[in-house]
Amino acid sequence: MIEALLNKMVKVGDLTVHLPNGSTTKAGDGSGPPVTMRVNGRGLRRLVANPSLGLGEAYMEGDLTIEQGTLWDLLEIVGKSGGRTPKRGTPLKRAKKAIKRTVQSVNDRIASRRNVAHHYDVSNELYKRFLDADMQYSCAYFARPDMTLEEAQAAKKAHIGAKLNITPGMKVLDIGSGWGGMSLTLAADHGAKMTGVTLSTEQLALARERADKAGLADQVEFRLTDYRDLDETFDRIVSVGMLEHVGAPNFQTYFDTVKRLLADDGSAVIHSIGRMSGPGATNAFTAKYIFPGGYIPGLSEIVQAVEAAGLWITDIEILRLHYAETCKHWRMRFLADPDIPAMFDERFRRMWEFYLCGAELGFRYGGHMVFQIQVAKKVGALPITRDYMFDGER
Repeated sequence: MIEALLNKMVKVGDLTVHLPNGSTTKAGDGSGPPVTMRVNGRGLRRLVANPSLGLGEAYMEGDLTIEQGTLWDLLEIVGKSGGRTPKRGTPLKRAKKAIKRTVQSVNDRIASRRNVAHHYDVSNELYKRFLDADMQYSCAYFARPDMTLEEAQAAKKAHIGAKLNITPGMKVLDIGSGWGGMSLTLAADHGAKMTGVTLSTEQLALARERADKAGLADQVEFRLTDYRDLDETFDRIVSVGMLEHVGAPNFQTYFDTVKRLLADDGSAVIHSIGRMSGPGATNAFTAKYIFPGGYIPGLSEIVQAVEAAGLWITDIEILRLHYAETCKHWRMRFLADPDIPAMFDERFRRMWEFYLCGAELGFRYGGHMVFQIQVAKKVGALPITRDYMFDGER
């Protein structure tokens, strides 16, 4: 059974597997750096029963160890072999995926707070170890391939800021404001009057502290609030890396709310991970251990919700490998940090290593990308050419 599984998952590379009965099997075409792994009986049962969940669990629990190469080397073999390539599937399989993504991401207000706390209230100190200095936990923008992570995250904020076309004094809402970096930048660099909302108590505390230290407390307000509960209007709305937490059943509510909160001549920029293959289902390991309730949308799902909300789509940009490079920076920083082993146990570290490797794999080989979609209530709300974006960014 394991040989059949390996032959299905591994088409390229040089993989050697030591099995619990003492035997050894090989897979791949012999190309690339050799990778050797050892799996015990429990790990083997996990792999055979559910490969998409079992591989991560086996590594996390120590049932699978890498004796030559690294976890990334192993997963890259799987990715290059097409093990993470999105497939359309039969009508029955597509229907099953539709049911799965609905069940996985029914995020009412209580579930949303619980799911956010699961991931973001772990420890601010953890995120400080591998994120950039501004703690941007979303796709950076590598305008040059030699950019540092700090430079690329600053470029991302400038890129989005230019699309928002803010004039000083505008009221701007940041949905999913995180640790406050985007709100603080838009306030400092563009003169915006910012309101940031989050469901994470850890993020809220640090964001408020940062606003005080930056002298922007009178210009930036952070609230522990569900975006659905807001009842005021804003000139601009920005949302970076939050749509993935909304869940497929709530996309219409999300864009209906964006329309309700926008001033008549307002506009919004939504930045989210997406799928090039259309609607799918969340990876089992990610759904169980990393982002419960999370769902990466197909652009087709988002366009449908925007149209039904009665909003204009005024711009769409697809960022392809930018997030792969971002995840690589995070993964290398996480593994190189000397203090993380003392802060968290080995199981937690293995879980996060697998998550960061898997995320990068998804963007390099699994059909994941990032889209930035700009919407407006009125056809003439923004300039009719994109020149203002380039001018603003420069």
